[in-house]
Amino acid sequence: MTIQITRLSDPAVRAFVTAVNSHDREGFMALLAPGATMADDGTERDLADWTDREIFSSRGHMEVENESDGGHRLIARYSNDTYGEMRTTWSFTVDDEGRISRFETGQA
Repeated sequence: MTIQITRLSDPAVRAFVTAVNSHDREGFMALLAPGATMADDGTERDLADWTDREIFSSRGHMEVENESDGGHRLIARYSNDTYGEMRTTWSFTVDDEGRISRFETGQA
């Protein structure tokens, strides 16, 4: 069972998933706070390099199964052309201006 993107609680997280699924790199980057950081499976990654490789050049897509922590934590089936589909966790830190200052992802 998946949650419709329009029903995700946090506006920044909702916009993040929308940008990923529509392959909107410009819209995605506009959601990030200056100096935003990210980690994948507990390892710090270069955000621009990782998002290019794991999301945009490989046609990433998220099907959200569950949200918690006010919409800041997701369980999603994530797929891309490189790795196929996997069950993943996503955790977001949203700043006072409604932009994402950090996200962490990894296998669920």
